[in-house]
Amino acid sequence: MARVLITPIYETGSISLAVNRFSIERVFLLVSKKTDDTQQAAVKYIKDHYEKIIEIKEKKIELYDLVETAHQVKDVIDDLSNTDEIYLNISTGRRTQVLGILFAAYKRPDRIKKIFYVASENNEIITIPILSLDVTPAQQKILENIEEIDKISEMSTEIEVSKAMVYRAIKELKDKGLIEESDKGYKLTEAGRIAKM
Repeated sequence: MARVLITPIYETGSISLAVNRFSIERVFLLVSKKTDDTQQAAVKYIKDHYEKIIEIKEKKIELYDLVETAHQVKDVIDDLSNTDEIYLNISTGRRTQVLGILFAAYKRPDRIKKIFYVASENNEIITIPILSLDVTPAQQKILENIEEIDKISEMSTEIEVSKAMVYRAIKELKDKGLIEESDKGYKLTEAGRIAKM
């Protein structure tokens, strides 16, 4: 078992605090594919100060693509051992990256030990609730097929549940904000594309 920190990086204070406070043994630095001098300097600082005592890895992530960021972070989570304790730092990074990290955590809530934000004024660690984007197996199949199959009868046949269950599942998915009506039937929202993962 290892304590793993997954964090975007633009500044280093919250990362250093987390490494010390939670006795972190491995860090995944989420570095933008289009990096800048500030981010490169922060990565260098963390490596210079911690690479000899903890394992540090970099993962390139999208800068403004919320759904792709969620997929990339989910993949990092899935590649870690089931016995690892995973800490997610959302104190630094672009808003779309932070939201992508949160959505990845909400897709894998059972894998996350803590999501936190470090207040820059006083270094207080604020714990963020771990929510869930879990859906039922029938809802998952609807998410996977909703944009290709627009007739309830065809959906019912495809996913092997009654029409009544399809109607109810679609209503629940709409209520959760995972699908919405469009001029061509239904379409996935960004949250729906993440829940579909």
